This record gives sequence, structure tokens and C-alpha cells, in this order.
Amino acid sequence: MGPVRKLHLAGLLVILTAGAAHAQALELPQASPKARTEQRVGLTDLAIDYSSPAVKKRVIWGDVVPYDKTWRAGANAPTRLTVSTDFKFGGTQVKAGSYALFVMPARTAGWIVALSTDFTNQLDYDPKKDVARYTARPVWQAAPRERLLWYFTDTRDDGTSLDLEWERVRVRIPIELDTAAMATAAIDRATGEVWRPHFQSANYLYESGGDLAKALALVDRSIALNANWRNEWLRARIQHKKGDKAEATASATRAQTLGKGDKLFDQFFKDDVAKAVAGTWK
Repeated sequence: MGPVRKLHLAGLLVILTAGAAHAQALELPQASPKARTEQRVGLTDLAIDYSSPAVKKRVIWGDVVPYDKTWRAGANAPTRLTVSTDFKFGGTQVKAGSYALFVMPARTAGWIVALSTDFTNQLDYDPKKDVARYTARPVWQAAPRERLLWYFTDTRDDGTSLDLEWERVRVRIPIELDTAAMATAAIDRATGEVWRPHFQSANYLYESGGDLAKALALVDRSIALNANWRNEWLRARIQHKKGDKAEATASATRAQTLGKGDKLFDQFFKDDVAKAVAGTWK
């Protein structure tokens, strides 16, 4: 094969390879594009991921989506609901996490909506993996909706509704959240730790040889906010360093009482505190 022939074939190969790469990069509209709806409810993040088919002048209910059979509530992969905290799905308590949604439409009765840990397709769906079920009453004459839509509505601090709309049907599932309890727990955690900055500041001054009077004032403020063995033991050491043995012994005694049963105290501090109480400081 001559050099000209070889160059011709090499050029043709480059053109074909470039054409194949261009064809692989071709992207066209999907029949059922991916969709995602997110909602913040109180202190909880909710999201629903699904594929959204279109009506396209078809008969949907009873045909494209048969009655009395399990449907993945969208197209392609099963619809996925993700909730960041524990919640109630249609009145049933459910742990935080991601779940598949399956729907069983009915011609006249309520529609069963199942929340499942089974992310297989609808043909292999196992009802034993359901964590909650809710019977929803469909609205048959809702506003027309060409593409299937999942969304959250009627959102309050303590709950929301998860709605499915497609063609002229709307189905609504209530989701409840104990936001008040979550907020109370968050407040308790935050206020329960307010003693720490004063304790840490006092400890720094003590360990670094700083102003002991200021360290004592800071640790007293920490104790006033939340008396515990840590700040009482620090107060005892500050008083001991200042030469006030009676106050040091009194604080060490309180630290000993407050530390009983605490693993950290028992493992690392119990012996030193006992010596302080006995007056045998190092």
C-alpha cells in the first residue's frame, strides 16, 4: 500500500472516529425526564425524585396505568421520597431516610400508596418491605396536568401534603413532623452547653498561668449556668493555686459528688479528686 493510500485511510479513520464521538454525545429530549421537588418543613428537609411521563393524548387511568396493580408512581426507576428526620406518613411513624413510593390505583375505591424499602421495579415489588401504607381518596376532576407531577402543598411547621397530579387526577398524602419536639431538643442542647465557654476560658487562664481572679470569676459563672464535676473540679484547682484550701476542698467535694457514675470522671479524675478531698494535694 502506497503512502498516499495510507494517508487517505488514516484521514478517513479520523473522520469516522470523530463522527462516532459526536454521535455518542448526542442528547435528545427524554420521554419521561427526571424531576425533583424539595421542601423545607420546620427543621426537616424533604425531597421527592421521580421521572415525569406525559399524557400524549393517551388514556392514562385503567390503560397506561392499570387499575388494581402496583405502579411505580412515575416512569423508569421507582419514585423516591427522602426525609431528613423521623416523620409520619399517612399517620404511620417512619424513620428518617429514603423510601420508594408505589401506588395501586383503583377505579372506585381509595388508592393505596405504599412507602417501601424495596427499590426494585414494580414487577418485582415486595409488599413485605412496606414501612407504611395510606389509602388516599383521589380527586378525579382536578385541573388537567400533561406531565406527571409530585409536589408538596399546604406546608406548615409541623407537616405538609405530598400531592401527585397527572391527567385530571390528584392524590394527596399527609406527612406529619414533630417539629415542636425537635425545636425543644435543639434549644435544650444549645442552652445546656452555655456553661462551656466560661469553663474553657477559665481553664485556659489556669493552665497558662494567667489572671487567677479572672479565671475564678469565669468558672463561677460557668457553675451558675450548669454546675457539674468539670467546672467544680477546675474551681477547686484554681482555689488551691490561690492558696484558699477550705474553698478548694469544698469545690473538690462537690466535684466528687457530681462525678459519681461518669465514665470520664471515674477513669481519669476520681483518684485526684479524692486526694483533694482528703487534703493530700500534690
